Amino acid sequence: MPERLDTREFRRVFGHFCTGVTIITTAAPEGPAGFACQAFAPLSLDPPLVLFCPQAGSRTWQRIQETGLFCVNVLAEHHDELSRAFGGNRADKFDGVAWSPSPLGAPILHGALTWAECRVEAVHPGGDHAIVVGRVLTLGECRDGGPLLFFKGGYRAAAPPAPAAGTEVVDTLLAWPRHDDWI
Repeated sequence: MPERLDTREFRRVFGHFCTGVTIITTAAPEGPAGFACQAFAPLSLDPPLVLFCPQAGSRTWQRIQETGLFCVNVLAEHHDELSRAFGGNRADKFDGVAWSPSPLGAPILHGALTWAECRVEAVHPGGDHAIVVGRVLTLGECRDGGPLLFFKGGYRAAAPPAPAAGTEVVDTLLAWPRHDDWI
């Protein structure tokens, strides 16, 4: 049996993997709910699926499960304070936050780079987290600006591309026409 890994070392090592930052929201009967989430990824084009990984005991995750709907808000590079607010345990994370309802009522945060409204399709155990697969129902408009990134325990902004730089293959994963080229 392998030795138990040190959780601090686990965080240090995987802190070297840069992630985008989202806020996952829902409209529960008792009011809007949301949390900051780095563990988010597009999953499938056909059918259109995404995934995110909330803490298994999260109150916000419980509210999302109850409604069965959520909205992924992709944060812009200037949203570090918004992410901190939604990453904490404040009672009313939406206090002073401008938002509009998605077509099915979930909060779309003003200034987000884009958003996607989803229905919970499947939930899988993932240790102290849940792995939530959502079917995308509605896609939002895309705004100009850079994304909010998280790297080595802190927020970062993406460096602008060099003027002569073309599109990288990694940037076109979901738009790549030959899907059998990928894993």
